[in-house]
Amino acid sequence: MQDHTSASSLDNSIALQKYGVGQPVRRKEDDTLVRGKGKYTDDFALPGQAYCWMVRSSHAHGIIRGIGTAAAKAMPGVLGVWTGKDLEAAGYGPFTCGLPLKSRDGSPLLQTNRPALATDKVRFVGDPVAFVVAETLAQARDAAEAVELDIEPLPAVTDAAEAAKPGAPQLYDHIPNNVALDYHYGDAANIDAAFAAAAHVTKLDIVNTRVAVASMEPRVALAAYDKAAERFTLQVPTQGVSGNKVTLAKILNVPNDKVRILTANVGGSFGMKNVSYPEYTCILHAAKALGRPVKWTDERSTSFLSDSHGRAQLIHAELALDAEGKFLAVRLSGYGNLGAYITGVAPGPLSLNTGKNLASVYRTPLLGVDIKTVLTNTTLIGAYRGAGRPEANYYMERLIDRAADEMGINRLTLRKRNFIKPSQLPFAAASGVIYDSGDFAGVFNKALEISDHANFTKRKKESRKNGKLRGIAVGSYLEVTAPPSGELGKITFDPDGSVKLTTGTLDYGQGHATPFAQVLSAQLGVPFEKITIEQNDSDLVRFGNGTGGSRSITATGQAIVEASALVIAKGKQAAAHLMEASEADIEFANGRFTIAGTDRSIGIMDLAKRLREGKMPEGAPLSLDVDHASKDTPSTFPNGCHVAEVEIDPDTGVVKIVRYFAVNDFGTVVNPMIVAGQLHGGVAQGVGQALMEQVSYDASGQPITGSFMDYALPRAEDIPLMEIGDHPSPAKSNPLGTKGCGEAGCAGSLVCIVNAVVDALSDYGISHIDMPLTPERVWRAIQDAKAKQAA
Repeated sequence: MQDHTSASSLDNSIALQKYGVGQPVRRKEDDTLVRGKGKYTDDFALPGQAYCWMVRSSHAHGIIRGIGTAAAKAMPGVLGVWTGKDLEAAGYGPFTCGLPLKSRDGSPLLQTNRPALATDKVRFVGDPVAFVVAETLAQARDAAEAVELDIEPLPAVTDAAEAAKPGAPQLYDHIPNNVALDYHYGDAANIDAAFAAAAHVTKLDIVNTRVAVASMEPRVALAAYDKAAERFTLQVPTQGVSGNKVTLAKILNVPNDKVRILTANVGGSFGMKNVSYPEYTCILHAAKALGRPVKWTDERSTSFLSDSHGRAQLIHAELALDAEGKFLAVRLSGYGNLGAYITGVAPGPLSLNTGKNLASVYRTPLLGVDIKTVLTNTTLIGAYRGAGRPEANYYMERLIDRAADEMGINRLTLRKRNFIKPSQLPFAAASGVIYDSGDFAGVFNKALEISDHANFTKRKKESRKNGKLRGIAVGSYLEVTAPPSGELGKITFDPDGSVKLTTGTLDYGQGHATPFAQVLSAQLGVPFEKITIEQNDSDLVRFGNGTGGSRSITATGQAIVEASALVIAKGKQAAAHLMEASEADIEFANGRFTIAGTDRSIGIMDLAKRLREGKMPEGAPLSLDVDHASKDTPSTFPNGCHVAEVEIDPDTGVVKIVRYFAVNDFGTVVNPMIVAGQLHGGVAQGVGQALMEQVSYDASGQPITGSFMDYALPRAEDIPLMEIGDHPSPAKSNPLGTKGCGEAGCAGSLVCIVNAVVDALSDYGISHIDMPLTPERVWRAIQDAKAKQAA
């Protein structure tokens, strides 16, 4: 077989450069999404589908004395009303947390074993206790209002520190003082000794506010049951179909192959949609009982109650330094608010992840974490963009600025004295992880350069002339991405001439189709436009750990590289048979298999076609298809330095971010345009938490931020223009050298925005203010400071 088409080879080489790793290729899905042609779960309808409405508790805490359903069942169009007792009789399992976390005494995390519907007590406002299915949504909703709840109110507690005190209302009899996990990390004796010997100790009490996820697409699900196959199907927005299938099968108490998960386009998740929820069990049960599909769609007001929230920590932070400002030890103690139930990975961000990320880019020799994760009468907490990483970096950077001011050391100088040096890599951090790569001082210096930090004083004077306060801050960060996990990298050469990549990560806004195709095209030389991606059907995605923890490009990228090597190996074998050559003489480059030293070659797409058509000598592979799953892809350590400048109107307390810069080390960047988009989104969420977002409850546990009338989200005018710089140090732990980027914007923005506001307020002697930095809160801090100065 000869193929002398050198022009074709040249065209392929040019295409590989255009769509190769490092190129800002436009996202494949954008035309569909921006033109409104995307298809989300609520867009799907099945023949004969009915509609579900949940009945929720209006009490934050109480004993269920009775649930009257007779009136609801008699209403027009109602097909059924179910309570927790019905689901209990069906034998469904509870929602639990799978993290193997242990308390300081070695005892395991105490589980709440949440049923889909509460049967004994309600534990937060919005706790589901029953559900109605009817022919129409309006009928279901009307009938739900007719369900009679007899709940005996109990005292409620919403603050984690208060809930852990003796005598506080108890949510569970088997969880004393509501403490599900008393997390401890570090050598307490050595840390105590370091603090005792320190020339200076900085202490700071910090509130990391509870935030609502508020994704553009609310949660929604469409359930069906095949009686003949005894099989459940759930169409639902998720972050990965494989893991959610396994979780749901366990809850339904059926084999894994009796559950199918389908996911279409997903309008945001940020961690919240990566777990199963009670509503899914309810509608699957109803679909089986009624023999027809059942749909449930959340509304924004109930999303504030039913969706997991994020952050929610009360922390006492301490940093020990020697006389020159060298860090000796850092430690945190305090509380993490779990909400009323523990599901998914909730305790991890509040404890383990906070500790793993606290050391950041600094060579702090000792680190201690003592955090109690506590149950309260509030909506459950879950993973939220960064899941412990932005929180930890925030604590460290707030401590550093405060220590610098207390010791009279320049804030930049103090950081420079404590950076891990390139010569010290690989570096065993006190957090227990080993950083493999990075140039932290280089990133820092580049951020100072592009932000024109040296001329800030001039800009501050100009602001003062205009009656404004101006502040600046740097925020260094380092994230420890998701723990080691495998991923699917299945490659299929389809009959229509396309090449399909099947993987277990799932795109809910990240733009996977483009960078994954760039990597696959670079590895195999297949045309970029011929590559498709399959992530959305658990019947097709046999394995996968989903998208989360900034792992997608690293985990799937490694799987693609490994699977591509297997494809090439099969291709060499096939090409050797076809061209009657020794397999050892076959070379592969730019999508072509060539006999070494000759011009005899065949392109990979032509070879795949010949194999599909069976036009190959005996003994050749039947196809180039590969079904491969990578082993544990290690964590990576994306890092960076963000610089923010703010102006504050002292008469109103309004904060405006007037300049913003970000220099990041994301290792090998596959698609810089997509990376920039992810960074922008993360910064926007950091802006929201820093300046305006906060979920609040009154003393009785009633939420007072139940809609966008009460809960502020950043608008376009709140998001600063950003100048982005890169200073990459490719990771050494994966074949592409990539590092995660999806959550880094949150980690960098929280620290520099809050520190910049504190810097501006230092004109009044203010040294700390907690998020959110709302106009009222900033104005009040200024007034209080003026009153103290006057006194």
